[in-house]
Amino acid sequence: MNKKSVAKNIIYSRSILLFIMFSLVACSGARNSTTNPVVTASPTAEVTDGVQVMITGGHDTDPRDGGRPVVLIASALGVPSEVFREAFTHVHPAAAGWEPNPIQVRQNKSVLLSALGPYGVTNDFLDTVSNYYRFNSSAGETWPQIPATAKAIVTDGVVTGLVITNPGSGYTSPPIITLSGSDDTATATLSFTKDFNTNGSLASIILNP
Repeated sequence: MNKKSVAKNIIYSRSILLFIMFSLVACSGARNSTTNPVVTASPTAEVTDGVQVMITGGHDTDPRDGGRPVVLIASALGVPSEVFREAFTHVHPAAAGWEPNPIQVRQNKSVLLSALGPYGVTNDFLDTVSNYYRFNSSAGETWPQIPATAKAIVTDGVVTGLVITNPGSGYTSPPIITLSGSDDTATATLSFTKDFNTNGSLASIILNP
């Protein structure tokens, strides 16, 4: 293959390499921990009749994923997390600082689409999702996160329930719900969808018995 053909293949291959490069960037600088070390979203709070509902945390990741929000990526793609995780173990990206080999790029993408294709994942769709969740942890970045908010329902000085006023998005684990000014505790559940705006959002906050 002449130099002109190789250059042309490299340019063409870059568009399908987005997902592979995203994964390398997301891993850079991340510690092998269940908690993503670079999440900087501020806790949110609302006050009703002296009861403040604070929502903190909620960005823990599986230690197998190197800080990547796999639960969000897989959900956006419409595949089980384990399917995505298994597919990615067979990918062999180029080393950092090296120009990817077009043959290697095609092989990597073939592996991913072979596993994800049966779920309706196309090349363009894979690029769209990887673009959205790409971040550089070494630069202090995180994947897109919108903090959730909630308020307490207080009747005669007693908390009788909680109302989500903004479900947020980008949560990878249930956040901690703290009711300041009350002895009550609460537990949050999450909703994972294919919609970036609702993926990893609060589905409910329930008072604990």
